[in-house]
Amino acid sequence: MLRFGILSTAKIGRELVVPAIQDAENCVVTAIASRDLARAREMADRFSVPHAFGSYEEMLASDAIDAVYIPLPTSQHVEWSVKAADAGKHVLVEKPLALNADEIDVLIEARDRNNVLVTEAYMVTYAPVWLKVRELIKDGAIGSLKHVQGAFTYFNRDPGNMRNVPSLGGGGLPDIGVYPTISTRFVTGKEPKRIQAVTERDPEFGTDIYSSVKADFGDFELTFYISTQLAHRQVMVFHGTEGYIEVKSPFNADRYGAEEIELANRNHNESRVFRFQDSRQYKCEAEAFARAARGEDQEVVTLESSKLNQKVIDAIYRASEKDGWETV
Repeated sequence: MLRFGILSTAKIGRELVVPAIQDAENCVVTAIASRDLARAREMADRFSVPHAFGSYEEMLASDAIDAVYIPLPTSQHVEWSVKAADAGKHVLVEKPLALNADEIDVLIEARDRNNVLVTEAYMVTYAPVWLKVRELIKDGAIGSLKHVQGAFTYFNRDPGNMRNVPSLGGGGLPDIGVYPTISTRFVTGKEPKRIQAVTERDPEFGTDIYSSVKADFGDFELTFYISTQLAHRQVMVFHGTEGYIEVKSPFNADRYGAEEIELANRNHNESRVFRFQDSRQYKCEAEAFARAARGEDQEVVTLESSKLNQKVIDAIYRASEKDGWETV
């Protein structure tokens, strides 16, 4: 069993990732760290975790853990990922990994000099839904892919939420713009060459709250919009010469609708629906991470892939400041 320490008591850890790790077959949470020892103990008691630490450094120095999960604010991801790697721990760090692509280089260096696994927590790349989409596209189920269309929106104007605080790495593109990009790159194995984009910022918070993006992948294009201040919606559609694939509730499985894929033919007179009952993508992510950390043959999101994904987000910001195309 790979022993995880959780670096902070953040909501995503409490509600999604820690329960998933505890439910996994090959890993377990053995420690919780917080800058407030009482909060660490409260969360540890909630999940029957044996160790609680009142500082991150103390947990990283402990022999009670083999790996850390880091759900801190984005602005602290690289710093604490490097510290964890230098402590000899494997690292699963929440997305987005960094504020810009160049920041990831120091983490690649830390990974290599310590010979540990460091990966960004894109749970969708381990989800049965997205593995099936990749398989269908690879097998030519929709012919030649020509267009990908996506949307990911929610409504949040809480001034205390880190998504609305620029200094913590807030904003719509870092939070959810990464998902249409990573999922398209994941299922196609291809990279965008250039970007067009429009972005709107909140006049009070200063964070980006809406973006409409067009990405040129060469033989197909991706268009998507994201927003932190629109009615909740998620969808991804892959449109080819022989049919299309529509992914329902593509990122927050079963929270924005049915967890299923529709595969339709060219004339839309035949279709198949693939349903995934409680695929538990965070559990799949934890188990895959544990296998990779143990040296097993397991595909994970590499830091090099994370840097390529972040380069897309960086290019979207630049493209939003100009007319025409911006090179990725």
